[in-house]
Amino acid sequence: MITTTALVVGNMIGSGIFVLPATLAKYGSISLLGWIFTAAGALVLAKIFANLSKIVHNKSGGPYVFARAGFGDFIGFLVAWGYWISVWVVNAGIAVAIIGALSVFFPSLEDNAMVSVTIGLAFIWFFTWVNIRGIKLSGKFAVITTAFKLLPLVSIILVGIFFFDADNFPAFNSSAASDFDAFSAVATLTLFAFLGIETATIPAENIKQPQKTISRATMLGTVIATLVYVLSTVVLFGLLPVEQLASSPAPFAEAGAVIAGTNGSYFIAAGALVAAIGALNGWTLVVGQLPMAMARDQVFPASFALKNKQDAPFLGLLLGGILSSGIMLMNFTDSLVDQFEFIALLTTLCCLVPYLFVAAAYVLITREKGVFSNRKVQITALSALGVIYSIWAIYGSGAETVLYGTFLLFAGLPLFAWMKYQQKRKR
Repeated sequence: MITTTALVVGNMIGSGIFVLPATLAKYGSISLLGWIFTAAGALVLAKIFANLSKIVHNKSGGPYVFARAGFGDFIGFLVAWGYWISVWVVNAGIAVAIIGALSVFFPSLEDNAMVSVTIGLAFIWFFTWVNIRGIKLSGKFAVITTAFKLLPLVSIILVGIFFFDADNFPAFNSSAASDFDAFSAVATLTLFAFLGIETATIPAENIKQPQKTISRATMLGTVIATLVYVLSTVVLFGLLPVEQLASSPAPFAEAGAVIAGTNGSYFIAAGALVAAIGALNGWTLVVGQLPMAMARDQVFPASFALKNKQDAPFLGLLLGGILSSGIMLMNFTDSLVDQFEFIALLTTLCCLVPYLFVAAAYVLITREKGVFSNRKVQITALSALGVIYSIWAIYGSGAETVLYGTFLLFAGLPLFAWMKYQQKRKR
């Protein structure tokens, strides 16, 4: 239970919360409404995943397994493909956040793109190696880093309130967009920090008593993350002027400096560094599990189902490392904040498609398993809320992000067609 909850909290409270306040600052305090709205939507999705884990368990793959159980191979493939893309893209975003935390100790990293990218790539490949060494080592790492990452965040919340300056608090909507468009944008951006609500369902085969443990860990982890996100953002808005906050690659570290000078800045930056490192470890674990689950169902090349002596799906991990490295290299000329916003939006869209289909599959799976008839109203309402929320968030991600995300999703169709062709040839 502790390790599984740590995986959920560790993957959620990663790079997002430490960098997002800078991205949100340009929208104003309307972003707090975005946090609350997103938290409500995330809790709905978490409840769906928690309930499905009780019905469909003992099989790794999470969103892919649920979508395939509800809609069949094609939708299952699209969900797995989109989710898998979101994972290796988010790993590049986390590497950017690691560089942002390190820039507090080494300010030259903000202006030296080559060194920054090299460090980011080194972290990506270090954790690829850690996960190739097996899930037990990765799980222990998750527990340790989760404990250390919560300490600076809780410290900012408890101590920062005494340094709160209402004059720093941003206007309701300081962007050029309408209130509705600004709210939609921040709702999608804040969802980036909630990506990970489903991670306990992915390595289900490796979890003891999954039907109980996964459900509890998913809900508890989501509640913990929600409280930390909303409270820390409110405090941060009162600690730093909006102009400083909007351009900062490490806003929590600058807030630490307001509270306790240079030592406070270093303390928070160290926590942010540990948080991002822990999240990179957790998401790297996931990037190998999904291709393995797809390969077992013959919708991904069979070689990705192979495991090494440490029981790790090494080919998926290696391919994920290569693709994350490519995303970093594509955007290394942008500022850290701009890189992070692009990666956050693209990742969120690729993840929202799986969330949408899993929410819709909830009704179908419960009907098939004989659960629906006893709880028709609750199941239908929860499924509908999950679908509506996912569609809203897709709208909020913007036309450019939808275009890139749609292209990436459809890029997988030739692979699906080829795998189906191979299946027919073998019959």
